[in-house]
Amino acid sequence: MTQLPDPVGNEVEEEGEERDMADAVEGRGAAGAAGAADSGSGGAAAGAGLPGARERWVRTGGIELCVAELGDPERPTVLLVHGYPDSKEVWSDVAQRLADRFHVVLYDVRGCGRSTAPQPLRGGFTLEKLTDDFLAVADAVSPDRPVHLVGHDWGSVQSWEFATVRRTEGRIASFTSMSGPSLDHFGHWIKGRLKRPTPRRATQLLSQSLKSWYVYALHTPALPEMAWKGPLGKRWPALMERFEKVPGGDYPTSSLPRDAAHGAWLYRDNIRSRLGHPRDDAFAHCPVQLITPTGDAFLSERLYDDLDRWAPRLTRRTLPAKHWVPRTRPDQLAAWITEFVTTQEEGDPAKAVAASGAYADRFGGQLVLVTGAASGIGRATAFAFAEAGARIIAVDRDAEGAARTADMARLIGAPQAYSEVVDVADAAAMEKLADHVEAAYGTVDVLVNNAGIGLSGSFMETSVEDWQKVLDVNLWGVIHGCRTFGKRMAERGQGGHIVNTASAAAFQPSRALPAYSTSKAAVLMLSECLRAELAGQGIGVSAICPGLVNTNITATSRFTGVSADEEKARQTKATRVYGLRNYPPEKVADAVLRAVVRNQAVVPVTPEARGARFLSRVAPRALRAVARIEPPL
Repeated sequence: MTQLPDPVGNEVEEEGEERDMADAVEGRGAAGAAGAADSGSGGAAAGAGLPGARERWVRTGGIELCVAELGDPERPTVLLVHGYPDSKEVWSDVAQRLADRFHVVLYDVRGCGRSTAPQPLRGGFTLEKLTDDFLAVADAVSPDRPVHLVGHDWGSVQSWEFATVRRTEGRIASFTSMSGPSLDHFGHWIKGRLKRPTPRRATQLLSQSLKSWYVYALHTPALPEMAWKGPLGKRWPALMERFEKVPGGDYPTSSLPRDAAHGAWLYRDNIRSRLGHPRDDAFAHCPVQLITPTGDAFLSERLYDDLDRWAPRLTRRTLPAKHWVPRTRPDQLAAWITEFVTTQEEGDPAKAVAASGAYADRFGGQLVLVTGAASGIGRATAFAFAEAGARIIAVDRDAEGAARTADMARLIGAPQAYSEVVDVADAAAMEKLADHVEAAYGTVDVLVNNAGIGLSGSFMETSVEDWQKVLDVNLWGVIHGCRTFGKRMAERGQGGHIVNTASAAAFQPSRALPAYSTSKAAVLMLSECLRAELAGQGIGVSAICPGLVNTNITATSRFTGVSADEEKARQTKATRVYGLRNYPPEKVADAVLRAVVRNQAVVPVTPEARGARFLSRVAPRALRAVARIEPPL
């Protein structure tokens, strides 16, 4: 144990992880208690898993709360509240990402981590006492300004209490909730379904009852404590890694068995009383951002159907992830929290969500990488995701074009947009790009393999070099993207989506497009095979098959077996034909977003693409007859 000087003349202790609980309750020493009572800064002490954090102790209601701070105290304060059976270290990755923009505060809830536990435990974890703790911490770290509250799991449950009781009005600037409903709202939700039990409502109630199995278990006397201090506590990290794909590292801390045993009283002190007698005045007095993981094994999305009634200033987000999103999706959460807090600080509630697209609640804050993004379908797709609030990585060989796409994406609504230069046909370069993206921006949520080139000419007039170039970009570029980024999606274990741009030429043969059609047919089959392989990991794969779309691919397409002048003339004519057809790339981009949302396998976009897809199934002879026609170009 070391003693660190406190600026007010007291001493604050930096304690080891293995301290005895009796010492924690009966006193860490006079110096530590005095420092806690004064809420003095702890100097350089750092919490586990929080490099560079400043640690202090806050005393309230006979207990001492361990509080860690990062970032500039002059900036807006974001206060992170952890859930069960966690400690503040569950937020470490999110906190580090927020620290550059905000004053970030984390504290161990009473009885968890390095905070002391109430004695006796029974009655010591009520929502009223947890509210006392929150106010004590908020007054210590941000006495003159309201804080932006963020809660996960039971941290969200108690934060709903903070955001709806009168005595905290004016102390909370905004509240971001994830995986933890208000017990009052939950109680009214249950009562509403019991009073009018339609088949749909009864199914919802039964579904949530099954998901809440652990709540019943935690109410049993002594058994939860025995399990956590025995085999469950030892196996918990492995269970989290296996079922939730939660990475290890600094989480969970060695105090987990004790924290989980104490935390059982959160349920015993609050669940039955609040669900049976919910408050009628549980209205949020601050703007609320709700983040709902769609793969949450413990909470149904239907719990929040009536939330607009209780939170008038509500922003909804959905995230294709499991329960422990602070550990599995820290980049996503940090992006959403940053956007929401910044909007509130700027004082314009009407801009609570910068994104205005139809799928803003689905893609807001997600990381989307688009290849071939300098123009055409790639640029339009990047813009569509930007309108939905996604973070964009625009990738192309054309550095200037990719940079312009990123710049425009930010103006359209992307909270962040970046450009990267790469040749998708270069396997080593794609691997290097994937490593860089993972380190700098996080794991890609949606990958759009869109880069491609055109080539027209008969088989006999197409050289080996031409074949190699088309296959390198159109097929191997897709393979490289799926391997490098898809592998990282799978390793993360939280799902994702891959979109591969094929073509109507994938199922419409043509004597003029043997190389191009072969590459796109291969992309279609690759997508189908990959979809089957990744389905069990929650990763969708879609093949988008546009037809004649008005892009610049015609101006850059190669025509084999003709002179340079004739090639230029054919490019010009093809561009004119596609221009007369005038099917905009924005419609293809809309189809891409719908394909991800609906997890569609094959999406023919234009009417001619849909027609060719239909005929390929019911009348393939007709397509073969069309394939023999000499094209006019």
